[in-house]
Amino acid sequence: MLWLELESHPGFAASLGPRLPYAFASFGLLLAPLWFFGFGAGEWLRDSMRSTALRTFLPGLLGVPYLVFAIPSGEFRWHAVVPMFALPIILAGFLELPHLPPKLVLRDAIALAVLLVTYMLRLLGEAWPQASLAVLSKLFVADLALYLYLVVRKLEGIDYSFRPTLDVVVIGLREWAFYLPFALGIGLATGFIHFHPRLPSLAGVITAILVTSLLVAVPEEMFFRGILQNLLETRWGPRFALILTSILFGLAHFNKGARFNWRYVLLAAIAGIFYGRAWRARRQLLASVLTHTAVDVVWSLWFR
Repeated sequence: MLWLELESHPGFAASLGPRLPYAFASFGLLLAPLWFFGFGAGEWLRDSMRSTALRTFLPGLLGVPYLVFAIPSGEFRWHAVVPMFALPIILAGFLELPHLPPKLVLRDAIALAVLLVTYMLRLLGEAWPQASLAVLSKLFVADLALYLYLVVRKLEGIDYSFRPTLDVVVIGLREWAFYLPFALGIGLATGFIHFHPRLPSLAGVITAILVTSLLVAVPEEMFFRGILQNLLETRWGPRFALILTSILFGLAHFNKGARFNWRYVLLAAIAGIFYGRAWRARRQLLASVLTHTAVDVVWSLWFR
């Protein structure tokens, strides 16, 4: 259904032409780690792999989805394939040796900065140069971050799981409701959002929820709350970690539709407070994913 939603966008299939099935295969391979880690695959890898060398070199397989797309499409480029295989191995080795303490250290800051810069500056854009496939480089970075901190770094408190509980659902929707007045008040006052009354189809709503949660909320919440806010708390406590993570989350949205879209940055930073509260309530990532998904789906259906 995710791929069908992407494929239904005007010009999507036409822009890819005969490369469409290879793009689909690449998409599926990159989505698989995010999905299966949500049902315990990450913990299984972390507990079963005793070899340091294996843990270090295994993430090099994240470069395979690029080959699946590039070779049959005739778009193979050495300057693109080398970082796709080398970056995961280098970062895994960087965090693996020697064993790091459970608190935030300089090596974490460097690794997270590399991941964030790689995504924000689209340094892997040559791998999937088509604008319609930009999400694939985002999934690559998300897969790598999850592997590094769940399997290699063995960071506690991420709680990356897709197994919902009533408590998690209540917390996620509660924080969405708390954020709603800020979003509406500031968004309408600044002209960033405009209400568009319409009745979307049930299929459209379900698709929007799936696409938003798996391609937007899960990667961003895993990075900003499960890893970044989590690590910051080990050094400076929950309040400072919440504020700093929210500011960084807001700044990560600076280039959405403008050179510096301050309205988006402001609303994203405030939203980050409530996403962080949702995660911190039970230290369960799914709670903040639900809040994030609800915010983005309502915005995309009625206020974009």
